[in-house]
Amino acid sequence: MTAAEKRDTAGSHDMLTDVARNWLEQLGQILRRGDTGSYGKVFVPDAWWRDLLAFSGDLRSLHTADTIGRMIATAGTLGVSDLELDLRVPPALSPGDTTPPVLQILFGLTTRVGRVRAVARLTPGDDDIWRATALLTELDTLHGHEPTTGRRRPHGTSESGGRTDDRHAGRVRETSATVDEPEVIVIGAGHSGLGLAAHLKTLGVRALVVDRNARIGDNWRNRYDSLVLHDPVWANHLPFLPFPPTWPVFTPKDRMGDWLELYARALELNVRTGTTVASSTYDVSTGTWELDLDSCGQVHTVRPRHVVLATGLSGTEPLVPEFEGTDLFRGEILHSGRYRTEPARAGTSVVVIGTGNSGHDIAQDLYLSGANVTLVQRGPTYVVGGTTVVDVMLEPAYGEDSPPTEISDLVGASFPRFDRSACEGLRAAVALMAERDRPLLDGLTTRGFRHNLGDDDMGAMNLFLTRNGGYYIDVGASRLIADGEIELVAGTIERFTPDALRMSDGRRIPADTVVLATGFRGIHDTARRVLGDAVADKCGPVWGLDDEGEIRSVWRRSGHDGFWFSGGNLTMARVYNKYLALQIKADLEGIEFPSVP
Repeated sequence: MTAAEKRDTAGSHDMLTDVARNWLEQLGQILRRGDTGSYGKVFVPDAWWRDLLAFSGDLRSLHTADTIGRMIATAGTLGVSDLELDLRVPPALSPGDTTPPVLQILFGLTTRVGRVRAVARLTPGDDDIWRATALLTELDTLHGHEPTTGRRRPHGTSESGGRTDDRHAGRVRETSATVDEPEVIVIGAGHSGLGLAAHLKTLGVRALVVDRNARIGDNWRNRYDSLVLHDPVWANHLPFLPFPPTWPVFTPKDRMGDWLELYARALELNVRTGTTVASSTYDVSTGTWELDLDSCGQVHTVRPRHVVLATGLSGTEPLVPEFEGTDLFRGEILHSGRYRTEPARAGTSVVVIGTGNSGHDIAQDLYLSGANVTLVQRGPTYVVGGTTVVDVMLEPAYGEDSPPTEISDLVGASFPRFDRSACEGLRAAVALMAERDRPLLDGLTTRGFRHNLGDDDMGAMNLFLTRNGGYYIDVGASRLIADGEIELVAGTIERFTPDALRMSDGRRIPADTVVLATGFRGIHDTARRVLGDAVADKCGPVWGLDDEGEIRSVWRRSGHDGFWFSGGNLTMARVYNKYLALQIKADLEGIEFPSVP
């Protein structure tokens, strides 16, 4: 770069910073006054404002002047101050030749509730005034209850002069006896439950995680041998403890189980394994639960203020379709939730019904075990290569040379899901990935596999958010299908016979074993089984998108006081469990959040 180019670049950075500061000053004046009439000075007409607790007390995505105006009015009651650019990530124009240009800025501010982080994207109008097309605000900390991380981390020594391991001994006692009544019970010690417990611990909340398995991580270890995570390592870091740089891109299931166990120990989380909820009641008058926890036959009663169900978004209740003739079938029928690599099925004929992630994974595992595998496809499935997702969708934010995870999480959350430009960008990325995967997809088509680009051509993420299914991120099974190593039959199953499945077109598929990779009923049904109808009836629907594009009932109020759902993949759990922890802490401390109608 020449000296002249360096001067031009510096001048450009200074100009962008001036634009950002001028806009931020105007925004601050409007928010402090609650001046809804000045919307047009800082927002374009069809702008989006996504808020995570800071101004709405909920997870909201508001659109255009009418609804954003209500947020501005609320801001006028919150004592907004200290608006300041975050120059650790300098203002930057979007890459490419966008018209008009888009300037992205990060900044912070303070309200009476706490410290807020924010992202805005600005564009110039015909009058050369820069206005926001999108704004994200997220509550980062509560005043007086900042997390014990970074500069606030514990010293590691005992103020009383006792041994440094006294604190660890206390943690062990708390999991096995009644040293302190837990304020929160988290049901499920997977990545969602443990990540939430880590956030709660940094906020000084006494949380106890319970899990029915014998060891932390058994929910991964006790599954089929070939299972790996379908998302790459860079997107899957847990809160406060990232994977080491030696970790594989796609994590094998046993390593994931071991990492969860190590995570709980390293962060000194309170976990009681081999434990289930035997009974539960909620006292509306006191806002307190009473739970009987059964640990290998020994029942212990706890009275927390909050209960969080984190047993997996899909739930634990199998969804088993009815097929005619199953009572006549002489072989083995099992749901995918019960499938294990052992006992060995080498040389036997196995039919797998379902072409989502589980169906493909199990078919691949059976093939590697030496079975003769047929995959039955009943409806179209979106397929995308695992490395393709990394290269096209994730690498800019979650890759080897990407920004810090904290920044990528913040910027990623700044795109409202119903924002037209964000949807168009997603469709373009899905189309690009399909072109990159064209040889594989054409091979699948030749074999009769029915695939599409997802609902509204928006790929796997949209299917995950709306249906929690209907897609496969390929980690090897698609090539086996395209090459004919795994047989494929598409169509409708007419009936089971003693030794086969008969399709509606008359085809006969021999089978010694049938695996139903047909999904689960969902976490709402798990809530009904674990906590009863009275709780479940007040909740729901759970998952899917509401009218604003926000996930329903997860990480936000469920409909039943003191009861919450936590779920999602590792990325979403890492991002959103923070807001669930802040809501629980605020409730325990009597801190009132703002509300926007």
